[in-house]
Amino acid sequence: MNLLNLKITRVLLILLVVTNLSNCKSSKRSKTRKSTKIITKKRETRTSSDKNATITTVPVNKGSSTKYKADFIIDYAKQFEGVRYKWGGTTKSGMDCSGLVYESFKTHDILLPRISRDMAKKGTRIKLNKVFKGDLLFFKTGNRRNSINHVGLVVDIRDNDIKFIHATTSKGVIISGLNEAYWLKAFHEARRIL
Repeated sequence: MNLLNLKITRVLLILLVVTNLSNCKSSKRSKTRKSTKIITKKRETRTSSDKNATITTVPVNKGSSTKYKADFIIDYAKQFEGVRYKWGGTTKSGMDCSGLVYESFKTHDILLPRISRDMAKKGTRIKLNKVFKGDLLFFKTGNRRNSINHVGLVVDIRDNDIKFIHATTSKGVIISGLNEAYWLKAFHEARRIL
């Protein structure tokens, strides 16, 4: 009997340790995600055009304007710049294009579908000349030009070019310009989520 009790106790201890270790892993992951929400950057606005003007900081919160949300979603996405491409990836160990957009919006409690062609059904379709930072660009690339299979997040508009962050199979997470011949040819539509 004692030997049987000892074996049962060992098995229960092992199960307890495994359960605790797996809980620690998921707990650690959620803390990392929450920390990106808690450690918010503050927007600086000058109260006058004078260089010595007082600077007022405005923290971002749920009631912030969509412009602020867009800036913080972009900042979150830029943390993944240089991360290798991984199909289905959503972490710094590997990321795909829709995973990058999905995770970036999720940090501000905006849940989008996980697949780019489904994302393209959300929000409002807009003309390219109306695109702002935080809008999404959708593409039909490669052999699948008959359906949307790529998405990018607009991070800037400068020098008459729309810059967007996305994950490519060859270079991972990068910022590209829509004026690049490949992306301009593959471009399908722009949509506003915010």
